[in-house]
Amino acid sequence: MKHNSDSQSDMTEEWVSKTQMKKQMNDLQALGMELTRLSSDTLKKIDLPEDLFEAVLTYQKITSNSALKRQAQYIGRLMREIDTAPISRYLSRLKGENNAHNAYLQRLENLRLTLIADDQALTELITQYPHIDINSLRTLIRNARKEQAENKPPKAFRALFQLLKVEISEEPSF
Repeated sequence: MKHNSDSQSDMTEEWVSKTQMKKQMNDLQALGMELTRLSSDTLKKIDLPEDLFEAVLTYQKITSNSALKRQAQYIGRLMREIDTAPISRYLSRLKGENNAHNAYLQRLENLRLTLIADDQALTELITQYPHIDINSLRTLIRNARKEQAENKPPKAFRALFQLLKVEISEEPSF
């Protein structure tokens, strides 16, 4: 009797509802769709199986909606046959790098606006980055202020951002 109940519990542990299976398949297809938004050079770095790599490249070339849907389902089917953990890790890392880069650009943007608005910010920046080209920085700040006051195109404003981007590295500040 006990043996029978053990085999019964094994069956219930392995049983997956149709809804759960469908969710898993949709998740795999969604992961595959994330791959379709990457460039071929990035896809090569992931080291995908050849058939999946080709399927993703084919998807990127298709323009017909019905064909896109069929290709997406095919990608999802291929995804079920492989270990998707490395792909998920790579995509997570890629998103994290993009978030870090976006945060870096946002810090530079805020710094640029602060430099234009406040003379004290320049003193603080020079203290923090003594290697920075002070004369160019002062000239660009002065010209950016003048551009804003006269409603001129933001040539110096953009140049100031580029100078900050060159002079301040993208190292995380933690």
